[in-house]
Amino acid sequence: MYGMLIALAFVFSYVEAMIPLPVFVPGMKLGLANLVSVAGLYSVGLAGTALVAMVRIVLVGFTFGNTFSMLYGLAGGTASMAVMILARKSGWFSPVGVSILGGIFHNAGQLIIAAFVVRTTGVFVYFPALLASGVVTGTVIGLLGGWIVERIRPMIRQ
Repeated sequence: MYGMLIALAFVFSYVEAMIPLPVFVPGMKLGLANLVSVAGLYSVGLAGTALVAMVRIVLVGFTFGNTFSMLYGLAGGTASMAVMILARKSGWFSPVGVSILGGIFHNAGQLIIAAFVVRTTGVFVYFPALLASGVVTGTVIGLLGGWIVERIRPMIRQ
């Protein structure tokens, strides 16, 4: 199951890399691979989903990126996954809320690492745009993730 989730997230990352976004903010993405994380948190468990996300980030970094893209991905992914796990465990948030928080904290984690790498806080000028994109894409991914979980839940119980 986890191998399939890693492969699916990897494919989503590849597809996302091929989609040109007309944005002026570095690092702004759709977050398609986060669909696997949201669905995983509600279907296969928290620890396994975190492992899937981290393995996917490393594999994508080695395959399509470089050391810095992997560093940014791991920072964003770790922050995102930690917050999504806490939100999921709290029971206060729907998959949409969990996904929105994940999108926001992924961007925040990447900006924090970027500030250390480039040694300036000037990168935080992008935060409002990344915050808006995290909310919008998090909403869409959360809606899709919730829909997927509803449909696969009967199969997982078996």
